[in-house]
Amino acid sequence: MSEIYFEYVAQGAYVKVSAIEPETKTEAVVVVPRGLSEEQMKYQALQKLSYILKKKAEE
Repeated sequence: MSEIYFEYVAQGAYVKVSAIEPETKTEAVVVVPRGLSEEQMKYQALQKLSYILKKKAEE
């Protein structure tokens, strides 16, 4: 993972955070409480993206 793009969409009390890895065109989406810091939101999305990429590598 060289570069990761993050996208944030606020929806009421929650924020949908997308983490996109452009080389493999893999996207992970998490929904987190709006009260979290941007760093915490990125961490959650990055953890899910790492999990998805690990699963793809095992296939």
